Amino acid sequence: MGLIVLDVQKLNAFYGPAQALFEVTLQVKAGELVVLQGLNGAGKSTLLKALMGLEVGTEGRIHYQVNPTESGQVDIQRWETHRRAHVGLGYVPEDRRLFAGLTVRENLRVAAGQDARAQEARALDLFPALKTKLKRPATQMSGGEQQMLAIARTLMTGPRVLLLDEPCEGIAPVLVESIRDALLALKRDGLALLVAEQNRLFASRADRVLLLVAGKVRDS
Repeated sequence: MGLIVLDVQKLNAFYGPAQALFEVTLQVKAGELVVLQGLNGAGKSTLLKALMGLEVGTEGRIHYQVNPTESGQVDIQRWETHRRAHVGLGYVPEDRRLFAGLTVRENLRVAAGQDARAQEARALDLFPALKTKLKRPATQMSGGEQQMLAIARTLMTGPRVLLLDEPCEGIAPVLVESIRDALLALKRDGLALLVAEQNRLFASRADRVLLLVAGKVRDS
């Protein structure tokens, strides 16, 4: 297994005065799939938002391997969200947040990094169902197709850690398998994945499964 890319130590998260995460510690290595499980309200979405610096206040340490050619890590806990994304944290929220008025191709290209052509080709290879829908507005796609697009759009930023919040909720089983296979292909390429997902198809292929209970994490 690869180097530790993301190292979270004693992370607490707050919505105003209410504490939602308690002393969360976890690590994700390059090429590793870590699955977060837990009941609704256990803190899975909150944890991913905390890692991205979204919506919640945090205390603790979020160490990230900013430079992929070096083994040292930087504490990004106080960084703005856009800066975390710039250095390779990719996030796909549960609500997808697609640009509804844009086509599939436009959604992809709005997030493109420097090597847009190669990134788009790779994303479409992972999700071939999108290839015939490049000119279709995002609103005219099924839930599963929208989820594929949301993941593909995030891949256009060239992430080294991919955070996904319930990517298969409410999606047809055949599309769940397609998404799982795409994520496993990314894992083989060395991408680190932290996925909040109850579907057993993911847990059965995970390197580790972590269980969140009332804002605290433990091995499942």
